[in-house]
Amino acid sequence: MKIHSYKTAISRSNFSRPIQVALSNQLFPDNTSFFDYGCGKGDDIRALKSIGHKASGWDPVHKPKTKLKKADVVNLGYVVNVIENQKERIDTVRKAYDLANKALIVSARLVFEIRKNNHRPHKDGFLTSRNTFQKFYTQEELKGFIDSTLNVNSVPGSPGIFFIFKDASLRSQFEANRYRRRPFTRFKLNADEIFEENKPILQPIIDFLLIRGRLPDDSEIKNVKKIKEKFGNIKRAFSLIGRVLKQNDWAEVEKDRSEDLLIYLGLTKFTQRPVLSALPIDVQLDIKSFFGSYREACKQADELLFSAGNQSLINKEAQKASCGKLISDALYVHVSSLPRLSPILRIYEGCARNYIGDVQEANIIKLHRLKPKVSYLSYPKFDRDPHPSLKGSLVFHLQSFDLKYYNFSDSENPPILHRKETFVPSDYPHRKKFEKLTKQEEKQGLFENTKIIGTKNGWNDVLKMKKVRLRGHQVARIE
Repeated sequence: MKIHSYKTAISRSNFSRPIQVALSNQLFPDNTSFFDYGCGKGDDIRALKSIGHKASGWDPVHKPKTKLKKADVVNLGYVVNVIENQKERIDTVRKAYDLANKALIVSARLVFEIRKNNHRPHKDGFLTSRNTFQKFYTQEELKGFIDSTLNVNSVPGSPGIFFIFKDASLRSQFEANRYRRRPFTRFKLNADEIFEENKPILQPIIDFLLIRGRLPDDSEIKNVKKIKEKFGNIKRAFSLIGRVLKQNDWAEVEKDRSEDLLIYLGLTKFTQRPVLSALPIDVQLDIKSFFGSYREACKQADELLFSAGNQSLINKEAQKASCGKLISDALYVHVSSLPRLSPILRIYEGCARNYIGDVQEANIIKLHRLKPKVSYLSYPKFDRDPHPSLKGSLVFHLQSFDLKYYNFSDSENPPILHRKETFVPSDYPHRKKFEKLTKQEEKQGLFENTKIIGTKNGWNDVLKMKKVRLRGHQVARIE
């Protein structure tokens, strides 16, 4: 029986999911070269070229005449899952890896994507209705296949997507960036005439302090020459900044950045923690500034990681959380609230992400309080819909490594959300609108029977019974 693998190539108007994940994780800095091994119809190539990258690709059917060539990043996107022959799969991964100068991206379809009514068992996979072959992996199986084939320790980028780094420093930078929060503290500077006169020269140092929580090295800011001409060195320049910088703000930023570093170092325990010299220079400087030594930083990181295995402690931290919706067995938070959680809860979630990667569509995270589980929930209309419906839920068990997906996209009665303001931080752009809606709904008695309002049909029944309807985020009476 002839397998028509070429029929699996699809046309798309935007980036494929592996490239979206790579872009969001900053795997494509300026001037990064890209080669797509098994590029299909070449949509990723065209899209990357449109944003300034040097991109090309090869495909046995659609671009067979293109020459194979090395590139900084090589993509093997949903190729291994359509190859029927196991030896050919291994050879393909190795060939793609040989072409990568810095990183290889490997992706494949996962078992929860199987549609039993359209697939017939064939060898270690399935035949589709179009007579194409599909091999579906578990997350653990795909990682094991990649690692054993290449003798590497691949990094999960997202479910079904893995990054294999040839550059150890690039890998460390990638993992550190994954757990480094964007600043949500803003420096409130005291008035000072001398400082105002020199502010244009000092601003790069202030910006760096906010992002890294420490003084920059000479190599880390662009206008170091002007700073030295004016003040002699960066430390003297900082003495002037210190006159206007509020101590509480500075302490808060230092605390945030050191916590980020501990979470990163703690999670490297799972993936063979690198020696100090293998870390990027900026991370080495962070460690020296915050902890004095790598040994001390690793000691504190291990203590933090160990605490994430204490479910009783997780439960207590969830109860104390400053944001999120607390229920009997879990804490629900919007992704924007995750950086505001305590380090213990962040590394608890990080243990799941360290295994499955970023779940791109998820905007609500469920931290289970009584069992070691983390769920990633997708509510595509969270901001627009006053009570958004659940599209899908990815549940990961931290002890059994069991990964399950629950699909509600075709459900006529999916679960829905209420009191959206409880999921988001205080400075979330739409929080006031959410709060106003909740007050109106409380006034109309719409939350009196909490047992039936958790699903779309139950909620609509309550609206009908109370003779009200929703106009956007406002309650209106039905005359």
